[in-house]
Amino acid sequence: MSSENEHNLMEKIVSLAKRRGFIFPGSEIYGGLSGIYDYGPLGVEFKNNVKQEWREEMFRRKENIFELDSSILMQRQVWEASGHTSAGFTDPLRECKKCRHRYRADHLEEGGVKKCPDCGGELTEPKKFNLLVETHLGPIKDDSSLTYLRGETTQGIYVNYKNVKISMVAEIPFGIGQIGKAFRNEITPSHFIYRMREFEQMEQQYFIKPEEADKFFTYWKNERIKWYTDLGIKKERLRFRPHAKDELAHYAKEAEDIEYEFPFGWHEVEGIHNRGDWDLSRHSKFSGEDLSEVDGETGEKFYPYIIETSAGADRAALMFLADAYSEDQDNKRVVLRLCPKLAPYKAAVFPLLRNKPDLVARARDIYNNLRLVVSRELGAAIAWDDRGNIGKRYYSQDEIGTPWCVTVDFQTLEDNTVTVRDRDTMKQERVGVSELLGYFNDKLC
Repeated sequence: MSSENEHNLMEKIVSLAKRRGFIFPGSEIYGGLSGIYDYGPLGVEFKNNVKQEWREEMFRRKENIFELDSSILMQRQVWEASGHTSAGFTDPLRECKKCRHRYRADHLEEGGVKKCPDCGGELTEPKKFNLLVETHLGPIKDDSSLTYLRGETTQGIYVNYKNVKISMVAEIPFGIGQIGKAFRNEITPSHFIYRMREFEQMEQQYFIKPEEADKFFTYWKNERIKWYTDLGIKKERLRFRPHAKDELAHYAKEAEDIEYEFPFGWHEVEGIHNRGDWDLSRHSKFSGEDLSEVDGETGEKFYPYIIETSAGADRAALMFLADAYSEDQDNKRVVLRLCPKLAPYKAAVFPLLRNKPDLVARARDIYNNLRLVVSRELGAAIAWDDRGNIGKRYYSQDEIGTPWCVTVDFQTLEDNTVTVRDRDTMKQERVGVSELLGYFNDKLC
């Protein structure tokens, strides 16, 4: 794909996201806030579906993985123990001496850029910039009240390791996962919701014996990439990228990224990491709480190794949007070919004609009954649409990814059947009103 086409595709995705209520620029009426975005009504439904599928995969389909919801604010010592306040959690910063714009030095080096990309001015030498977002707790703003908004969700898992293990009577191997907000002082937020300063993570830590690290590292690699393809992502647009020795995080024994081919190139959507025993040993040392285990066979004491799966909910959302976006030139329509499980609405209901009271009344009745049943049985939302002509309604629902449109017509009044139109094929078939729930359930991918 040419750079112009890549740029155009991203522009189209960003435009659709705002126009149709998926994603809005944060604080837009005040000029916006760099690296901050708000999810609109359809975006909330869509992103919640992504997160729910991750939760189902981790906590329902897998055994011995427990869900946590840890706080965003924690003791400052947590971040000292984890290494986030040291040089290990920094980005190199260069600033233009003329326009004062700031850039990540490593990104400039990758592109071979020597001068300021905006004005051509001279750049400062690289300096380290810590990514943690500082805040203060309490009425007095001084060093004693300093803490941080969490830079990742994983640390809340580690400090609760013993609590979960004891309360759930868990034995190694077992996992703890959570979905939650994280915050980073990104120097150059970029690519829409791909790199933001406030974002959401879907992370899981799997605690194992050290000798089982290779086995479970391979297991989680296979499980995680399968999750994406099962939800419709094209296999040819996914790949693993192993980290070279010189780019491994200080705690990592091994790491591979799952990368997706975005319109702006191959970029990470999830990391699979063998974190070794760094985390629990460090928190044991700094807190004074013994987080070690004893091997039941040998009696030897050890700190569990951790295989981490760390995915970004926002990055996943952008990937699903980019992968699903298509332009049907033959029928002159934009189609968001989302897996039905992820679509904001599973179906839309509308009357064939909006100026026929009997059709509107019957369509409303079917919509109200179906809305409650679909919500209760499938945990999903459906839409009502009676704007304009029926062709425009179909195309409007295609653009937001609604898999099926249910049309109430004059035949409905006679035999209680409706026309169901498929988003991708545009084919239509008659289905009994009482059979709609089963119809949708059978077709969910």
